[in-house]
Amino acid sequence: MGTEYGYESRCLLRDGRPWFPVMGEMHYSRYREALWEESLRKMKAGGVEIVSAYVIWIHHEEEEGVFDFTGCRNLKGFLEACRKVGILVFLRLGPWVHGEVRNGGFPDWVREKGKGGVMLRSDDPAYLSLVRRYWERVYEQAKGFLHEDGGPVIGIQIENEYGHVGGLKGEAGEDHMRTLTAMAKEIGFRAPLYTATGWGGACIGDLLPVMGGYCEAPWDQRVTELEPNANFVFSYERNDAQIACDHHMGEETTFDESHFPFLTAELGGGLQVTSHRRPVAGGKDIGAMSIAKLGSGAALLGYYMYHGGSNPRGKLSTLQESRATGYANDLPEINYDFNAPIRQYGTISDTYREVRLLALFLQEFGGGLAAMEAAVCPDRVRPDDFHTLRLSCRHDGRSGYVFFNNYQRRHKMDEHPGTVLTGICEGGEIKFPPVDIEDGEYGFFPYMLKLGDACLRTALATPLCRLRTNEGDTWVFYGDYVPEVPGRGCPEKGESQGCGTLPGENAVFCWEGDVRADILKLTRKEALSAQKLSLGQDYLILAEDFVWEEEGKVRVTGGADTVIRAFPRLPEESLPGFAECGQEGRFTVYERKTDDNTADVAVSLISRDAEKARYEVAVSYKEKGNRLAGRDTFLKISYSGDRMEIYDGTEKINDHFYTGQEVPLSLGYFGFPERLEIVVYPLEEKAAVFLEKWPKMKDGRACRLDGVTVTEQYR
Repeated sequence: MGTEYGYESRCLLRDGRPWFPVMGEMHYSRYREALWEESLRKMKAGGVEIVSAYVIWIHHEEEEGVFDFTGCRNLKGFLEACRKVGILVFLRLGPWVHGEVRNGGFPDWVREKGKGGVMLRSDDPAYLSLVRRYWERVYEQAKGFLHEDGGPVIGIQIENEYGHVGGLKGEAGEDHMRTLTAMAKEIGFRAPLYTATGWGGACIGDLLPVMGGYCEAPWDQRVTELEPNANFVFSYERNDAQIACDHHMGEETTFDESHFPFLTAELGGGLQVTSHRRPVAGGKDIGAMSIAKLGSGAALLGYYMYHGGSNPRGKLSTLQESRATGYANDLPEINYDFNAPIRQYGTISDTYREVRLLALFLQEFGGGLAAMEAAVCPDRVRPDDFHTLRLSCRHDGRSGYVFFNNYQRRHKMDEHPGTVLTGICEGGEIKFPPVDIEDGEYGFFPYMLKLGDACLRTALATPLCRLRTNEGDTWVFYGDYVPEVPGRGCPEKGESQGCGTLPGENAVFCWEGDVRADILKLTRKEALSAQKLSLGQDYLILAEDFVWEEEGKVRVTGGADTVIRAFPRLPEESLPGFAECGQEGRFTVYERKTDDNTADVAVSLISRDAEKARYEVAVSYKEKGNRLAGRDTFLKISYSGDRMEIYDGTEKINDHFYTGQEVPLSLGYFGFPERLEIVVYPLEEKAAVFLEKWPKMKDGRACRLDGVTVTEQYR
């Protein structure tokens, strides 16, 4: 028999046991099909167990009756890649999806039928017949990949934000969701889990509700600083009132939350900027928000987006959301980078590393955490309270985790020296050694944590993973905290009563009893570069870039010179091209040197007028790479202006709204062009746009290309 999936009121279940996966959104139709497998491996290496994906109607049937499942639209090929990599799938079928897509994903011809009398997003038979025909073609692609067939698809989402952004409300809305669900099942979309987005009064039609939360709101129509964000506060409130606030819908939910686990499908893995509002989400934003959700009782971390991409080329129009199509926001025509953990062209970001810390932890300890209740203390801390330390505890009466968050995006928080954290247990409280919690810090510590035969009473460090090695189990922790009074040990017991310390750890670890586990402790910076691999036994790899295992070999991406550290020592044959070059503590150091084949770049101004500045970028390759074979050339573009467009000949290949960030461009993604044109449009000093970082102005405007650098990436 295969694996069984389900849920109870507190958590998801896998084979009847609590399960706490991490899910990441990737839109196959917004990325090159030849690179899907590489990206799915990056997601899996980052600890993602489920990939969620919109099936976007306008990408597949832009012209009525003309279906396209080729190239980047090849859903069957994407599901095959998921099966090959070994990653589970949630299909988000729509038919309306939002997703910053033109018409929310409806083809123009569907929208026109809506103007002609067909009641869209309702039980109107004319509308349902269109959906059925479309879903039947989608099912032809998905057939054989559903869970009951031994495939990776374990979940189906019906509609999106239904009754929150368009559609019917109340019982009529609930009935429509039930109608769509019954239709999907009748067509053949049978899966263990069926979900619906549940925020802002959305209808769920008896489905499993999934929630969201973003660290800012680029769709908000204001061009000023927003109020402090509630997603950085521990709370029993699941609804994020900011989502789609441009549609002015309510803050309520339509279901009894006590009947369902707290699942998220749209934690912002970043933010997609709009023309009028351009906040930049960073790793700490997403890390702190994720900690707040974990401490608030979440039982699924689902990130939207986890993988950025590019809108495909339309036959009849561009395919982005825009004011011209009736929406409140203008978005880039092509660029859907989202500042996601994996960026537009497959590079990994600081957010990838932050999310990986939690994903690796959840793979080992998530089952225990999922079944634990949350106790928020103090409850109802306001987001604009920058003085109170935000705390929560998740516990089962015997053991648990204490969560703290002293981070509020774009605000300074009070420091909290000598803080004594406490965990809840049946006997009362477990006290930690005093610790200083500074502005911008967030995390969690375990108490009464079983590590094999040992029991860790308290730790001022965070568990990352377990390594099952030939020498036994090693438990990996990370953190930079030390007790306020070094060597003090547990505040409840003296050293003679069994709390003890590890040599040099200054009571970071307090043990219950005399049995000790083997601990490998990293700094937080080291942990951000840590990746767990399995090659007969488990290994921990420290590397600045992406590392994964494939067919018994360690694969690494990096520059011309790449250094990695491994514990335990790797088999010599597993790391071709690397040489062992030393020892650092328990880690063996390996180095790879490659001839520097960095291309040369020459930039010249073509023309400048009041409307734009045009530049030519000439690339001279010493040796052209092969993106599919793991060699790529990247441009990093700095500019000052309102927006930028990049052309290969007459074809626009990317665009970007100015945020103050460097813009990466994979030349391998486009077949290594030798000449590009970059067009920069002016940003006026008094433009009605929100920017966190404004460029330097000259005569009240900015319109220039500031620089282009080039780097090589090797696998």
